[in-house]
Amino acid sequence: MKAYVFPGQGAQFSGMGKDLYDASAAAQMRFKQADDILGFPISSTMFSGTDEDLKQTSVTQPAIFLHSVILAEYLGTSFKPDMVAGHSLGEFSALVAAGALKFEDGLKLVSERAKAMQDACNAAPSTMAAVLGLEDAKVEDICSKTEGIVVAANYNCPGQLVISGEIDAINAACSALTEAGARRALVLPVGGAFHSPLMESARERLSTAIAAAPFQAPRCPVVQNVIAQPVKDPDEIRSNLIAQLTAPVRWTQSMEKMIEMGAKEAIEIGPGKVLQGLFKKVDRAFPVSGASIDNG
Repeated sequence: MKAYVFPGQGAQFSGMGKDLYDASAAAQMRFKQADDILGFPISSTMFSGTDEDLKQTSVTQPAIFLHSVILAEYLGTSFKPDMVAGHSLGEFSALVAAGALKFEDGLKLVSERAKAMQDACNAAPSTMAAVLGLEDAKVEDICSKTEGIVVAANYNCPGQLVISGEIDAINAACSALTEAGARRALVLPVGGAFHSPLMESARERLSTAIAAAPFQAPRCPVVQNVIAQPVKDPDEIRSNLIAQLTAPVRWTQSMEKMIEMGAKEAIEIGPGKVLQGLFKKVDRAFPVSGASIDNG
């Protein structure tokens, strides 16, 4: 059984998607469609923009979504998922690739999500930090005892957890985590506290758009971030997507669940190799690879 997984924010790079554009007329049509839907030439930013251009949340999220979804379409009949999952933003890519959402509806939701998250970041200065080498329960305990808003946000793999919250609370938590034996507690260069209560305004805004979007049952189970469980019911998919903005990404648990469900290999669809590396932290012997235009 094959699990297909889709990366989230941070996997972008200048030149992303250009090989797809050059290889496929259908891909060219999708990029043109995306430029029209978004109202700006995201394809040219992806192909030749600077790293700084691609760091803007309003560009980053649609760009990663486009790269992932168009690559899944390019794979054609070789894309045969028994299950899918996506890390944070990647959950939208997974849902479109699995047929739960149409391309244009997924892109509109991702664009709205990016804008809502950016506005929430601007409203409340906040950040995130990566914590390495401590058990999840210890990190959770220290966050709960730190003054201010700071919570576990991304359970990326065993021994790697990202925390999210107010800047002063993050700094205080990082000091306490280092004292408690963390190998590293490093503030990340991000614009805000994703997957924390500070994203509540974005969650409210996105919930309206998600409620109005036409979801249908995916062709295979989607292991969703919020519960790390397989879902096929469109209403449940909706509620989990809405909750995702202020709830943690349970990626460690999602990987473990896919293996438990019988996945014999995982294939990452989208830019970068981050998710392949995280699978190896769960099970070094588990076969993982990345999709490319060469195996389409």
